[in-house]
Amino acid sequence: MTDHWEHFEHEADIGVRGIATTLAGAFEQAATAMTGVITDISTVQPREPVAIECTGPDAEFLLVDWLNALIFEMATRKFLFSRFEVSIEGEQLHGRAWGEAVDIARHQPAVEIKGATFTELRVTQTADRHWLAQCVIDV
Repeated sequence: MTDHWEHFEHEADIGVRGIATTLAGAFEQAATAMTGVITDISTVQPREPVAIECTGPDAEFLLVDWLNALIFEMATRKFLFSRFEVSIEGEQLHGRAWGEAVDIARHQPAVEIKGATFTELRVTQTADRHWLAQCVIDV
């Protein structure tokens, strides 16, 4: 199995899930899934990097904080991100996201994400030794 992302249905909202061989990779894939809720990820060019730092008592809190930090950056910069790099050391997450300003005609954003939630929040290692990071996002 290769690193990948996917969506899962949840009432009026949508779930994002990242699966990867590393915990950091699962966080990167979950972020990609989040952009995939908004637009076709292939339309977003990774032009400008944005640094993101998060702190949390465990991996689940770090995932929610990471995704909400990305949502904040997207809202304030009017950006979409398509490439992510994460390192996790204890309670610290150091990340970078590359993206570009939203171009309505090219990106055709489908929804605005309000926030990552604790609903169906899960960060765990699977039986096949891959990492899974998921939660529901409020749209």
